[in-house]
Amino acid sequence: MSTQPAIPTFTAHNGFALPAIGLGTYALNGDAGADAVTGAIGAGYRLIDSAFNYENEGSVGRGVAASDVDRDEIIVTTKLPGRHHPAEKARTSIEESRSRLGLDITDLHLIHWPNPSQDEYVQAWAALVDAQQRGVVRQIGVSNFLPEHLERIERETGVRPVVNQIEVHPYFPQSEQLAYHREHGILTEAWSPLGRAKELLDEDVIREVAASHGITPAQTVLAWHVARGTVSIPKASSLEHQVANLAAAEVALDEAEVLAITGLGRADGRLFDADPAHHEES
Repeated sequence: MSTQPAIPTFTAHNGFALPAIGLGTYALNGDAGADAVTGAIGAGYRLIDSAFNYENEGSVGRGVAASDVDRDEIIVTTKLPGRHHPAEKARTSIEESRSRLGLDITDLHLIHWPNPSQDEYVQAWAALVDAQQRGVVRQIGVSNFLPEHLERIERETGVRPVVNQIEVHPYFPQSEQLAYHREHGILTEAWSPLGRAKELLDEDVIREVAASHGITPAQTVLAWHVARGTVSIPKASSLEHQVANLAAAEVALDEAEVLAITGLGRADGRLFDADPAHHEES
């Protein structure tokens, strides 16, 4: 009998669904990274998040290939870097990521940042649309896009992203952006879902909610994401942490607890100076 947790899913405007908790792989590299991915899949993870700029697509792909879970059950994500936004570079980058991952098709491909001052993200989006039409990728989305960027790419291509992966954690809850995503059927993925973990997990409200449910502070924050309909992708290299993170998907917080944690939000809550209106990613 399986002891793996039952993971809720969230569904986009086109019917594409993601599990509430996935595995972040930033800094999971080499053989150890591949082993961590294989272990996570064995523990029940079905969403694996990578990026061209993480320089670990090869390890992620090997980790997926080494798993005994049916490939069709696993959603492998990667991201197009800012320096590859021009149309021809984007097309090559998309194909190169697929080769690095060792997959016939990439399940979910995102634009990593809009880099608005370069004004090339529409070209990058058009390249993803083309890749989807050619069968190179299954689903396409973006990361760190503001509503104005989302509206522009849909207006100019007729295609709406299924996902926007953005910074979300209790110090930066992004309530307005989440509401925008819900209204338009765009799934929200949270990068760095535990934020400034050392500081955040010591907050009284986090510890109080954790104690009331008999869970850890980290699990409490991940349960907060689930309650808000946000897909979180915490990074964890050890199987112990992977299992604990995934178990948080089964914890149900009440509305008062969710609001109390959301109340930790700060005007300067970003982890670093990465406002998508100005930030440039290479």
